[in-house]
Amino acid sequence: MMSLERLPNMQPGETPVLFLRRYWLDLFKIFFNALVLLLLPIAAGIVIVFFEIDLSTGSFLGPIMRLALTAYLMIVLIVTITELTDYWLDSWIVTTERIISTEQFGLFKRIVSELPLVQVEDVTAETSGFLETFMTFGDVYVQTAGERERFQFKNVNNPEEVKETIIRLWQTCKTQHHHRLTDRQEEKLGE
Repeated sequence: MMSLERLPNMQPGETPVLFLRRYWLDLFKIFFNALVLLLLPIAAGIVIVFFEIDLSTGSFLGPIMRLALTAYLMIVLIVTITELTDYWLDSWIVTTERIISTEQFGLFKRIVSELPLVQVEDVTAETSGFLETFMTFGDVYVQTAGERERFQFKNVNNPEEVKETIIRLWQTCKTQHHHRLTDRQEEKLGE
C-alpha cells in the first residue's frame, strides 16, 4: 500500500490533497452478496428437512453432499475475498501536481496510472439514479489529451466536491508553472 507521506516520483513541494476510495455502499454490497450466498445452503437444508428428504440412505450420497457444500462455501469465500481486495486496493490520489489512479482487477492484475494536472482537459462529475443522488456519491471523469483519454474515479463520495477540487488544483498548477495552455484549457480557465 502506498504511503501518502512518500508517494512514488514525488516532486519537491508536491502534497497530497485527496485520497479517494469507492463509496462504503460498495463494501455493503459485497457483504450482502456473501450473506445471500451463505444463506442458500441453509435454505436448501430447511427444504430438505421440511419435505423429509432422506439423504443418508446411500453411503455414497452423504460424503458427496458434504464435499459439494464445502466446495460451494470455499467458492463463496474466494469470491468475497477477491471482491474485498478489489474494493480495498482501488484508490485515487490527487496531489498538487498530479492524479494517481490505482485500480485492482481480480487478485493478480493492478493498473497504476499517473496524470500530471497540466494535461487535464476536462473534469466531469456524474451521479445517476435516486440512491447516488440521495447519498451523494458517483463517478468523476478526468479527460486528457494524452494516451489514456479518460480517468474514472468510480463511486466516490461527493463527486461534485472532488471535481471542484481538481479544477481548482488544475487552475493553480497552470498559473504557478506557466505552462502553455491549449485553446480548450484557456476556455475552461476563463469560466
